[in-house]
Amino acid sequence: MSKIVKVEVPDIGDFTDVDVIEVMVAAGDPVAAEDALITLESDKATIEIPSPQAGTVREVMIKVNDKVSQGDVILTMELAGAETAAAETQPAPETGTPEPAAPAPEAIAAPAGDSDLHAEVVVLGSGPGGYTAAFRAADLGRQVILIERYDSIGGVCLNVGCIPSKALLHTAQIITEAEDMSAHGISFGKPKIDIKKLAAFKNKVIGQLTGGLAGLAAKRKVNIVNGVGRFTSASTIEVTGKNGTTTISFDNAIIAAGSKVLRLPGFPYEDERLMDSTGALELADIPRRLLVIGGGIIGLEMATVYDALGSSVSIVELSPDLIPGCDRDLVRPLQKRVKKRYENIWLNARVTEIKALKGGLKVSFEGKGVPETDTFDRVLLAAGRSPNGHDIGAENAGVIVDERGFIPVDKQQKTNVANIYAIGDIVGQPMLAHKATHEGKTAAEVISGMKSYFDAKTIPSVAYTDPEVAWMGITEEQAKADGIEYEKGVFPWAASGRSLSIGRNEGMTKVLFEKDSHRIIGAGMVGTNAGELIAEAVLALEMGADVEDIALTVHPHPTLSETFNFAAEVAEGTCTDIYIPKR
Repeated sequence: MSKIVKVEVPDIGDFTDVDVIEVMVAAGDPVAAEDALITLESDKATIEIPSPQAGTVREVMIKVNDKVSQGDVILTMELAGAETAAAETQPAPETGTPEPAAPAPEAIAAPAGDSDLHAEVVVLGSGPGGYTAAFRAADLGRQVILIERYDSIGGVCLNVGCIPSKALLHTAQIITEAEDMSAHGISFGKPKIDIKKLAAFKNKVIGQLTGGLAGLAAKRKVNIVNGVGRFTSASTIEVTGKNGTTTISFDNAIIAAGSKVLRLPGFPYEDERLMDSTGALELADIPRRLLVIGGGIIGLEMATVYDALGSSVSIVELSPDLIPGCDRDLVRPLQKRVKKRYENIWLNARVTEIKALKGGLKVSFEGKGVPETDTFDRVLLAAGRSPNGHDIGAENAGVIVDERGFIPVDKQQKTNVANIYAIGDIVGQPMLAHKATHEGKTAAEVISGMKSYFDAKTIPSVAYTDPEVAWMGITEEQAKADGIEYEKGVFPWAASGRSLSIGRNEGMTKVLFEKDSHRIIGAGMVGTNAGELIAEAVLALEMGADVEDIALTVHPHPTLSETFNFAAEVAEGTCTDIYIPKR
């Protein structure tokens, strides 16, 4: 026996006519007890209203931008059997800030006396998320201080990460393309590599970008303070730099302190031949034999660079596949190509010990098919990154930091402390610059009184390897694991005139669609410039496009971009560029 009940806005404190900024359910949706139904926003807080009971939504009575008060009906819900009576007698749950996973530390009282500087908004960390937050807040009229531990703003991404690695990957692409052309009758000979000039090119790119950011900060009157920043209370940060200590007081703070290279215990880090990604990008030399620990994106990108420059590369990865988290069919063309180029690829294996010897680094292995020991000129540790949540004195401000160093936030980037926000790597996966920039804008806008929140339907991932691998939305492996019914279209680049004309045929484009609605839910590409092509799929998902929308969108020919169109046609059964037997 079933019964229809009304779900009303419970007691939300001393608030009336509160704005509805998000409706999370629709008619026909099943909901569990405590599932969020709507999000409300007042001048003081953002509140999620949970479901008091499990059931199925029959009719939603409100929409975004409506104003509600206690007792207003949110929706009607169908309850079943014995649960119905219980639901009618249970009081509505209390709302507000959810109970944290761990108790919040007690904030230290602000130090007595005047601070050296004061800001309406202080941003801790100047990576892509940090400087975006600072610039957006300044554009909205806030007085901003940006704290950066190094001499140049830009953070890891611009100085020792994304940008310098892409400069070197471009060099690697030129070298390997020249090599590949010998099969088509054009030989350039072995390249002569001037490692100092190559490093100078990379550093010039970094200088142009960081210098440009400094200029943008100056135009916006963003005050840059260099040094290591640590919270001393919920309204003060102490910055220790070359010129001593500066105390900064603030009305609001945005934590954008990022992450650091994950270090495995017991390795000889004092030996400069054991590198992290920062050390690898310095290009001290070209090792004859290089071992890369970690077969994820960072490790494979650096392997691509050093392989092109002439190193004999080996990779050891703890997981059974390269690029864990990506569909195997997308990784397979990359793995097939690098298997021919690299000395070794060891999967399901790990390094147990590294000994620093005069003649090299002696590495001990554990796993199937690996040698007991081997010696390398250099070893690159690329086993991941860990957030800096435990390094910034967050406990002094009363900010919750979990065991791994992540800071929990809501969709407005708010921490558990009312005037402190957090963005980027430090708030959770994926640790990607393009996620951080959007979170930074959200935090700056919320501080400035705008009704903003970060609610991306997907965040794309790209491995800038050769070939590139890119994906977004739900992966096929995830869809299978979650029991999501889907249809897919796959277009092999061996049938792409553009791909064949540049001498490559190993690529593919895959698109996943929800079975009932035919809306796109995921996509992946492997091949030349896949990182550039994936953006169209992201836009399609954000706009709610279905298979027909994509299949009927006219793409230029011959291009790699039209493979996205062709993959949709394959799913729809209308593709004429390859033959698909009728089902």
